[in-house]
Amino acid sequence: MGNLFWPCIVAALVFGFWVDAFSEYQYHHLNETEMSLLEAQEQSHSSLLGKFPLMVGLTLIQSAAAKGAVCLDGTLPGYHLHRGYGSGANSWIVNLEGGGWCNDVRSCVYRKKTRRGSSNFMEKQIPFTGILSNSAEDNPDFFNWNRVKIRYCDGASFSGDGEHKAAQLQFRGQRIWLAAMEDLMSIGMRFAKQALLSGCSAGGLATILHCDEFRGFFPHTTKVKCLSDAGLFLDVIDVSRGHTIRNFFGGVVGLQGVQKNLPRSCTSHLDPTSCFFPQNLIASIRTPLFILNTAYDSWQIQSSLAPSSADPRGYWHDCRLNHAKCTASQIHFLQGFRNQMLNDINGFSRSYQNGLFINSCFAHCQSERQDTWFADNSPVIGNKAIALAVGDWYFDRAVVKAIDCPYPCDNTCHHLVFR
Repeated sequence: MGNLFWPCIVAALVFGFWVDAFSEYQYHHLNETEMSLLEAQEQSHSSLLGKFPLMVGLTLIQSAAAKGAVCLDGTLPGYHLHRGYGSGANSWIVNLEGGGWCNDVRSCVYRKKTRRGSSNFMEKQIPFTGILSNSAEDNPDFFNWNRVKIRYCDGASFSGDGEHKAAQLQFRGQRIWLAAMEDLMSIGMRFAKQALLSGCSAGGLATILHCDEFRGFFPHTTKVKCLSDAGLFLDVIDVSRGHTIRNFFGGVVGLQGVQKNLPRSCTSHLDPTSCFFPQNLIASIRTPLFILNTAYDSWQIQSSLAPSSADPRGYWHDCRLNHAKCTASQIHFLQGFRNQMLNDINGFSRSYQNGLFINSCFAHCQSERQDTWFADNSPVIGNKAIALAVGDWYFDRAVVKAIDCPYPCDNTCHHLVFR
């Protein structure tokens, strides 16, 4: 495994927060006025880069404009591709970038002036670490595959199709997904012998939404699976007995025209907003799917369970930032969240082809960060790191249904603590 004890503090790519690379915890400055409090973690490979991260350039999809497959502001979408070689030359990982959502005109207008809504603001190069690393030491099963990160600039998990003319907003996530896939197929992915669709956070939700579509791009002879990291957003009641996340997702679905692109196996019997929640989708996905999630997901604690809007007296403020400051009753409440997560994946977990890694950490996104994917001190369940668990499942070396004991039993976690 790679040695991550390097003596510097990495400047992050989002909102200027920073990470203490020596600590068991990662500390971040928190802007509580934003809905997506953990957007920084959704490009989480920037948190701990390793010694010499591979930097991969941005490719804009020139054919996308004619298809109306554009970012919120009408600019071209793009991706970063690092070619595979040797035994991985005909194997592909397609990674869908995460980064929250926009649920109303105001938030989408703001978003279109950032890299989350316009390729004009996207980095020209980004680091590939974790599951995207080209190092056999850091990414033993996928290092020599063709590895692609599709940039996220629509705000609805690559699933909307609509527009708001007055605000000059294009909601074209579904078209971006299709244009990117068509472009990648044209440059060699159609010859893939093995393929894996992955994504973190909003990209993890997108992976669930598009998993069976992804399978459909390839012949039956191609081995195709999907990995959703931190994408298991639950339809939960918040600490004020309200429905913060349901109301938020309802705004995303309604504004961006997501309904028409949701799986009919769900919309045939549930409302569109319910069908944006993975718990109502995962049991009907036909393609093998691996769910990687923390049982105490930091984003969901801060934005779904105990957002400041549901906590006007600030009772949850310290707990929201640092789990070590939670009271016994707050931990009890969070154990209920874990129990709901385990109940919601019960049917899914019964399928032999599916995989699970649910660790009892206060974190968000673990597959694209080197320190949590595969390192000397990375999180484990039963002495198995995430990278090895995913590899064993993908290559059918073992059945992987790893569920951690409840907090605080796991001392291998890389908890996130906010300032």
